[in-house]
Amino acid sequence: MKSWQTTDPAKLHSIATDIRKSIVESLAEAKSGHLGGSLGLADIFTVLYFSILNHDPDNPSWPERDRVILSIGHVAPLFYTTLAHCGYFPIDELKTLRKLGSRLQGHPGRDHGLPGIELSAGSLGQGLSVAVGMALAAKIDRKEHNVFCILGDGELQEGSIWEAAMSASHHKLNNLTAIVDRNGLQIEGKTENVMKLEPLNEKWRSFGWNTINCDGNDVAQILNAFIEAGNNQNAPTVIIAKTIMGKGIHSIEGDYRWHGKVPASEQVVGFLEELQNDRF
Repeated sequence: MKSWQTTDPAKLHSIATDIRKSIVESLAEAKSGHLGGSLGLADIFTVLYFSILNHDPDNPSWPERDRVILSIGHVAPLFYTTLAHCGYFPIDELKTLRKLGSRLQGHPGRDHGLPGIELSAGSLGQGLSVAVGMALAAKIDRKEHNVFCILGDGELQEGSIWEAAMSASHHKLNNLTAIVDRNGLQIEGKTENVMKLEPLNEKWRSFGWNTINCDGNDVAQILNAFIEAGNNQNAPTVIIAKTIMGKGIHSIEGDYRWHGKVPASEQVVGFLEELQNDRF
């Protein structure tokens, strides 16, 4: 385990808090971006990058690295912030989010020159297909790295997701783990009002996936879910993580209107204080 990696829940919670604070600061500087989902997924990204992944920030193209596919590309502020806190690039660069000429554009792009980006993301519904291809290639080449794909729950309304799910099961890709951000919200409101997704567990199981449920804002549960997924030898695994959009800032938690909204300048100090006071 690298010196910056940990399985201590208190330490992971502290890292997630720092990541959330950086998200608020970078979005306030940019005056645009997606806050709610980025805050809600911060615990999952923290556990993934600081506990689970086999990766090396000093050597981002290391051939044996695990691959992370961010299918839900609009939570790029979280992705960038996590990479920066891991040491892929200076944290101070987060201030350039969405600025002209920056490596940190509104959606991640491999051609922007930022280390740690495996897929140019933005069009929802495509990431899982890419992840399946990567996982299958690893099997064919007899490589032992794993592939992780982060999906939004509203994104599951795309038919291409289920084509990819069927393919992953057919090829017995036990080196593939999908993580569904199950906050129950999308840009137009509740997912179940826009396009019903439930029963979600049964759907994934019917496509031949191993299914794990966890509280996506509890670092100990997330860690156990990833460990359980890693021990599965027979099929791809999906972790359905129940999260809260806007997690850590109580005044905006669970409010779909913060899907793509940023704090006004007078709100920033209060938001950062709320996050600072969020104890483990």
